Parts: sequence; structure tokens; C-alpha cells
Amino acid sequence: MLASLKPIAFIGVRDKERARSFYGETLGLRLMSDELPFALVYDAGGFMLRVTPVGNQELRPVQFTVLGWETPDIVATVKAMQESGVKFEHFGGGMPQDELGIWTAPNGVRVAWFKDPDGNTLSVSQH
Repeated sequence: MLASLKPIAFIGVRDKERARSFYGETLGLRLMSDELPFALVYDAGGFMLRVTPVGNQELRPVQFTVLGWETPDIVATVKAMQESGVKFEHFGGGMPQDELGIWTAPNGVRVAWFKDPDGNTLSVSQH
């Protein structure tokens, strides 16, 4: 029933101006509309991303990826993002990552994770 409809993603943040800078300037997403106090609405590669200030509510970022983007060249994407100030996560244990923070899954998919200023885990991946 929903397969033909466009998805909309939502990410909760504490500080709307810090989020505006990160999503708009650091990640380079196009601001479609400023609907504050409800949301900053971005074009996130053809779908809508609503960055939603949660005010004084307690925000508990989860420990898994909440949103990711697919790239044709993960190395180039990670390097460009690092130049924009994005810091990639490095996990220990059973997930060996290269010096850029890229993990290669058993099926060959490559993934790198980063966090927004509120600790939401985001990713880029090459499939």
C-alpha cells in the first residue's frame, strides 16, 4: 500500500540552530522550508527530512543508524565529509574498519557512520 509513496524521515534535535548548521552547511542538504518551531525541512536526496526540535524534552539518541545515504564512491564521500568537519565513528570489537572508519560487511557492502550534534547516528554506504 505504501510502496509507491515517497518516504519522509524525522530526526529529533535539541538545538535548532546547531542542527541548521550541521544539516545545511556541514552536510550540504538544501533547506526546502523553515517551519520552525515545528521543523527545518530539507531535501535529503529526493526525500523529505524533517529535523524537529524537541525543546526541553529529553532526547535519547539510539545506538543504531537512524538515517543513511547510499553513495557510489564511499571513499570519496567520506573524505569530502571529513573536509567539511564530519567525524566518523570507529567501533572496536568484531567490526574492523579502515583508517577512514569504513567497515566492509561480509556481503561486500561498505558503511561508515557519523553522528549529528545531538548524537543521532547517521551513515553513508556503498552497495
